[in-house]
Amino acid sequence: MLDNRLKICAEMVSGIGIVCDVGTDHAYLPAELIASGKCSRAIASDVREGPLDAAKKTIERYGVTGKVELILSDGLEKVSMKGVSDVVIAGMGGETIIGILSDCEAVFDENISLILQPMTKADELRGWLGSYGFRIIEERAADDGNRVYIIIHAVYDGIGFAVSEFKNIRGFVDRNDPTGMKYLEIQAESLRKKADALAISGHQELALHNRVMAENLLNDDRDFVSSDEIYSFLDSLYPFQAQESWDNSGMLVDSGAPVSTVLLTLDIDKNAVAEAAESEAELIISHHPVIFKPLRNINSFSPVYKMIEQNISAICMHTNLDIASGGTNGVILKKLSEKIGLLNEPEPFEDCGNGNFLGYICTSEYPVDAAEMGRILKDIFGCKYVRMNRHNCGAVSRFAFCSGSGGSSLELAESLGCDAYITGDVKHDVWIDANNRNIVLYDCGHFHTENLVLTELRRVLEEHFPQLEVIIAGSSVDPVVYI
Repeated sequence: MLDNRLKICAEMVSGIGIVCDVGTDHAYLPAELIASGKCSRAIASDVREGPLDAAKKTIERYGVTGKVELILSDGLEKVSMKGVSDVVIAGMGGETIIGILSDCEAVFDENISLILQPMTKADELRGWLGSYGFRIIEERAADDGNRVYIIIHAVYDGIGFAVSEFKNIRGFVDRNDPTGMKYLEIQAESLRKKADALAISGHQELALHNRVMAENLLNDDRDFVSSDEIYSFLDSLYPFQAQESWDNSGMLVDSGAPVSTVLLTLDIDKNAVAEAAESEAELIISHHPVIFKPLRNINSFSPVYKMIEQNISAICMHTNLDIASGGTNGVILKKLSEKIGLLNEPEPFEDCGNGNFLGYICTSEYPVDAAEMGRILKDIFGCKYVRMNRHNCGAVSRFAFCSGSGGSSLELAESLGCDAYITGDVKHDVWIDANNRNIVLYDCGHFHTENLVLTELRRVLEEHFPQLEVIIAGSSVDPVVYI
């Protein structure tokens, strides 16, 4: 009586204790498990009376009345988990399954197996499982002729698993299983369609990202790339020799390991290293150098120690990325031109010598109200707050910007005829100076004015090395919170 997907669910049930079938509908699964002798007791729950009436008839027909308990319940809300060894949730959307599990503390138990069959958003479900300490121990695909379903078997271990976007989409099906491969082909086609839609809407970077993921889904045996090859390519775009004399950009940790997965982050801290290890990334590329000042010692808490221990390399691109035309400030320039429109070619802002410069000076097509400009910047940088000085000229036409910590260049901006200056990490005395000079000053945060370059780095790497999995670190977040 069971279809292919429910047969696989039944095979994954341990049979050790009570099996609970959430959203049971006709109770085919628990009835079959009891009748076959795999389970001695079962719970069949549903949020509606109708399915429970149908379930009762199924139980009677199977002759297992008294061994299957019917419960009217929204998810697991009214289900006693005492003695439950397996929870099956099949035929619901991934977000609904997440909601049911989130609302039941009892499932966070290493003695309970979860057998989950999401109809939609399996990637989000995998991501939630990994983030909340569940490890996927098996995935299988079921083909009913019209659709391929995925069945996930997970247990709680408090550790979880890698939650990169690609791995969440790919899942853990066996490529040698024809149905598993069919599932991956369907996922790849979905990514291609998404890429086409993104390209039409003008989001070329995301379109490329989805196309690369689609091809990699079907080609797990990807060629490795040496870290030296990646370094040379990055050097061709963001020359390391252009870095400021006080900087320390370059290959700062070299394990020598060939690379199949790269993690991109603004900073290499303990969380970034842990995420790289969990995602099986052999290389981390960061903006801020993991080694900046000479190290007098390395302890077990040091990210450098952790990277060496995990055999992970690090390439850090700091001021050379800020200076390069397609780097940090180049990305900001592109975002600004898309939002407000710019007159003429942008001018260099801060001269670094040897033909290099930091930031740009731009003129908007029309004067922008200072407060409105602040809202535009908040949208561009994705920051919670934009700070603006209290006394200003009230409108912005000619403005300069420099990513990161550039508050000390306010006077330069004014001397170059700017009525506004955009940067991060502005100190108190600089705010006073801006008010005295009657120039508009914006502090968009050090993190936010630089973190947006990671998307551009992913684009250039995926374009040149499509065989790589390139991950923007989920741990690359603002290091402070706002209360």
